[in-house]
This record gives sequence, C-alpha cells and structure tokens, in this order.
Amino acid sequence: MIGLGNEFLQNMSTDPTKAQSWIQQRLQPHITKTRITSIVVGNEIFKTNDRVLISSLLPAMKAVYSALTNLGLEKQVTVTSAHSLDMLQTSYPPSSGSFKQEFIQFLQPLLDFHSQIKSPFLINAYPFFAYMDSPKEIPLEYVLFQPNQGMVDPNTNLHYDNMLFAQVDALYSAIKTLGHTDVEVRISETGWPSKGDENEIGATPENAALYNGNLLRLVQQRKGTPGKQSVPIDVYVFALFNENLKPGPASERNYGLFYPDGKPVYNVGLLGYLPDIIYSSSANFEFVESRDGFGCSGVDRT
Repeated sequence: MIGLGNEFLQNMSTDPTKAQSWIQQRLQPHITKTRITSIVVGNEIFKTNDRVLISSLLPAMKAVYSALTNLGLEKQVTVTSAHSLDMLQTSYPPSSGSFKQEFIQFLQPLLDFHSQIKSPFLINAYPFFAYMDSPKEIPLEYVLFQPNQGMVDPNTNLHYDNMLFAQVDALYSAIKTLGHTDVEVRISETGWPSKGDENEIGATPENAALYNGNLLRLVQQRKGTPGKQSVPIDVYVFALFNENLKPGPASERNYGLFYPDGKPVYNVGLLGYLPDIIYSSSANFEFVESRDGFGCSGVDRT
C-alpha cells in the first residue's frame, strides 16, 4: 500500500496527467517486485477543514484511477483514501452512526465512487483517545479487548465488548445513511502509545502490549464486528517504529512496536512471526505485512 500525500491532490484534480506521471515514477518501477495492492490518496482530508483540499479529493482519486486504467493496472491496484473518525457527528450507539452534515455533500459522491470501483473505505481509529478523554466513564478493559460487560446497542440488540468494533460499526451505519451497504470499511490506522505526557492517561507499555496483542489475536481468528460478522476485520497498526523527531505530545513519538534499532518496545506476540514478515519502506511510507494479513503501517498521521 502506498500513500499519495495531501500536497499532490489539488494539482492532480485539475491536471490528470500529473497522476499518470506520479504512478509511472512511484509505482510502475516497483510493482513487478513488490505486491502493491492500493494507492491511498490523501490522509485525513476532512480533518483539515480546508474546503479546497476537500473538494480536490474525489477528482484526484478519479484521476489516479483513470491513470491506473490507462496503464492496465486498475484490477491489480485499487484507489482509496484514509479518514479520521472526526468525520462522524454521532458514533453512539453504533447503529446511530452519522456523518457531520457539512461533509455529506462531499461524502455522497465519494462513496458512490468507492461503490463503483469496489474499493474499501479506510478509517484511522484510536480508542486510546476516547479513553484518555474519559477514563472514569470508559472501562479500560473495553478499549483493550479484555473481558468486560461491554454494551448493548438498544436499536439492534447487538453486544459490543470492545470500542474499536463499535467505532467501525458506527461508520458502517453512517455509510448506510448515504445509501450504501456495498462499501467495506477497513482500519488503515490503529494503535496504542507505550509512553505519553502526564495528561495522556493510559499510555503505558503494558496497555500498548495488551491493545496490539489482543487485536492481533482477533485478526488471527478472522473476527468480524457484531454488525458485519461475515467480514473479518482488516487492520494496519500504527506504527512499526517509534519516531523520535515527531512533533506533538509525547505519545506521538511512542506508538512503535520497535525502537529504531530493531529492539521490541514490548512483546506484542509478533516476534514469532518475524520470519514471515515482509518489510519495505520509502521516504514517506513504511509497511509490514505477515501472511495472515496483519499489517503495521508507519504512515505519518500529521
């Protein structure tokens, strides 16, 4: 999976030849030796509240798709984008999930395009932030995939024992309100920091190991959410390495499974899988994937 930065979107939306040039330079030279499955056009565009950028997203995605078609690669490489959960107006209960009203004019044609080309809708989901903001209201076990009473959606009677699945189903509900049940949701980023500032409650190595380790086990079991039990969750974990130069709170520099020298920050259960791991990197993207589909992404969330 390769990322196309936000800075390219406006030019590509007005000049499709730039999309083809980008693909010929960044994708074609590598695709014969690297299993590239998708291009992520932009990251968390709606979170920027930049109307020009938001308006450029769909035309840029269409330009990239057209370029792939021209090169005969559209069946091999799909086109998508990654979004923040901030785009939701309502996420609780999951069956009441809805998008913010100001984004619907952009999301309706975007979802129509996803449906047309059969590409997934990617979401960056972090239960850590919800727990950090409300540690007295949200049980730690509920966000760490540990045994807990969970919650029952009063509209569907579906039982949720972890927040991540509730977040994904809230997004499915929001997508359904715009007329689509044919677009799959995949988790392009999730993770838990092993260290944080004093106010970043819950950022510890123990909690990070529980979050990512328990998530890995769910992926291995090919679990689906309560609302989409037949669709195993597809997850990219943020991040492979700690990034010591990243700005922001301390947590931003401590999401990694490994230190830059390759030593594990904590044992997440991946060590036994290292012989099966394929790792590749470029200037702005890092990806690791094991054969069971458990991925680790180092995309810069800023």
